[in-house]
Amino acid sequence: MRGRPALRLAAVALLLAGATVHAQADKPAATPAKKAEDTTKLPPLPADRSIAQTAQIGGRTVAYRATVGTITVRDDTGKEIGQVTYTAYTVPGRDPGRPVTFAFNGGPGAASVYLNLGAVGPKRVQFGAQGDAPSDAPIARDNPNSWLDFTDLVFIDPIGTGFSRSLVDEAETKKAFFANDPDIRYLSKVVYDWLVKEGRLRSPKYLMGESYGGYRAPRIAYELQSQIGVGVNGLIMVSPYLDPAVGDDATALSPLPWMIGLPSMAAATLERQGRLTPAAMADVEAYTRGDFARDLLRGRSDPEATSRIVTRVTELTGLEPALVRRRGGRIDTGTYLREIHRADGTIGSVYDSNVTAFDPFPWSAQQQSNDPILDALIAPTTSAMVDFVTREVGWKTDARYNALSYAVNRAWDRGKPADTPVGDLRKAIANDPKMRVMIVHGWDDLSCPFFASRLIVDQMPAFGQAERVQLRVYAGGHMFYSRNDSGAQFKADARRLYR
Repeated sequence: MRGRPALRLAAVALLLAGATVHAQADKPAATPAKKAEDTTKLPPLPADRSIAQTAQIGGRTVAYRATVGTITVRDDTGKEIGQVTYTAYTVPGRDPGRPVTFAFNGGPGAASVYLNLGAVGPKRVQFGAQGDAPSDAPIARDNPNSWLDFTDLVFIDPIGTGFSRSLVDEAETKKAFFANDPDIRYLSKVVYDWLVKEGRLRSPKYLMGESYGGYRAPRIAYELQSQIGVGVNGLIMVSPYLDPAVGDDATALSPLPWMIGLPSMAAATLERQGRLTPAAMADVEAYTRGDFARDLLRGRSDPEATSRIVTRVTELTGLEPALVRRRGGRIDTGTYLREIHRADGTIGSVYDSNVTAFDPFPWSAQQQSNDPILDALIAPTTSAMVDFVTREVGWKTDARYNALSYAVNRAWDRGKPADTPVGDLRKAIANDPKMRVMIVHGWDDLSCPFFASRLIVDQMPAFGQAERVQLRVYAGGHMFYSRNDSGAQFKADARRLYR
């Protein structure tokens, strides 16, 4: 969550390209941007199309309608400037009190396929775990951890992702879509337009966002609440990107950059040792907030401070003591991911450091390959989604499907480093005493470490009831839901939130 955003997912998603706390080489080397396609000559997208399906969810058969559709985006003059595609799963015949959840992945530049086919949709494709490979068959199977048994689901693909597209030139596209504030405004309107289109304004409404989608969710909630006139009952923020102002700079005065990543490195070490428990992590967090922070701030005024840090960080990370001492106990993400697995010639993923791939250039001073999880999930998720949309639903198009768009990420205007969603989150909760929030993370995630959210939540007012803003951490990484047990725990916690 520091530096300049890079590809962060599933959700995937493209967050901070220059930051070592959560951005190792998440993406291939940048290629020159291509001139924007003349979208006026593109064939029209198909009309909305629905089919009836069933899935075994939570031990019973759930019948639902799967719809692939499009919502038009217009500028202030009413001119059509974009088309947003969505995939909706709705259970017919239910009363207006049935909730509806709108889901966004991150990036910027990620489609919603990761939350759809990985986390909470009725069908699931395995990805994001050790052993998953791009050549795995892209076959979607019933997802027992789907949320469709207690909420309808609408997965939205922002412009430039999925099949969603701009209808204006490159300059206008960047101005209208590829910046923090315009992104929030048009996506909020898309949510509103879907609710009107489907007659669901009376339904309880929830927003789910993963990674940069976790940046979007609270800001969209406040935009809907305060500008468009739609109340939101709850937010689910998955491995969220909450504070771009926290940097990972070896010359920085603040100890925060080194504090944020250490607990996730320790969690991965404990997991490899079979000792990862909430109690063990509570001790790690206490050390990080306490002696670690104090010794960092003492610096050379206390000659023993560095020795204490090196001893404890070596124990927590499993790295070689000499390396830890050279770094003064300040371990950046890139160093950790390469060095912790160097003996077996592999490199860890920034999304889950215990998921590895062979390092194709092990003798290079810098990592020369893309992220192991990121590279492995593009093929199965893209193929499975296109197969579902075109073959199963019959929404026929020859347009390219972008599960991850590096072009969108490169073009994004990220605003000021101090621009965070935490202010809008606080305002939305303060305005609505019934709104509830659940922030969820995987212990091993170094792209959006859980400890940043822990510190942010602990600094928030109680808003009447402390449990209105909950933090849950599960085994796994950025896409912890790829592990069946963690996905089941996530669903159980969410069900309580919806009740």
